[in-house]
Amino acid sequence: MRPVIPYVTAALLFGLGVYGVLRRRNAVLVLMAVELMLNAVNLVLVTADTTVRAALPHGGQVFALFVIVLAAAEIGVGLAIVLQFYRLRASVAVDEVPLAEGRGEPATAAGVPVAASVCPADRPEGER
Repeated sequence: MRPVIPYVTAALLFGLGVYGVLRRRNAVLVLMAVELMLNAVNLVLVTADTTVRAALPHGGQVFALFVIVLAAAEIGVGLAIVLQFYRLRASVAVDEVPLAEGRGEPATAAGVPVAASVCPADRPEGER
């Protein structure tokens, strides 16, 4: 078997995943792009396992199984974080996530200070 086609397909999938991670604003779409990259790695592992005679039999398939388990755990934790962020902010835009909030100075986004309170119900009536 010529492994060129699976390797090129994996490279295209991985490139599409990198593009999705870098360009998307929606957190759910970023998680889907990460899944594309993990599937590209699985394709490379299984293709390498079938084409290269290794000392460990079926090593690529075993590693691919570990990547699938890791991807399932990543999606579970990632979706839980996204759902909690959506409950707090009513948005899943990645560029609106305050990374420095809670320590020292409040985080600023485009020159506008972000309120110290995360929940909109906790803010005074004028800041909602």
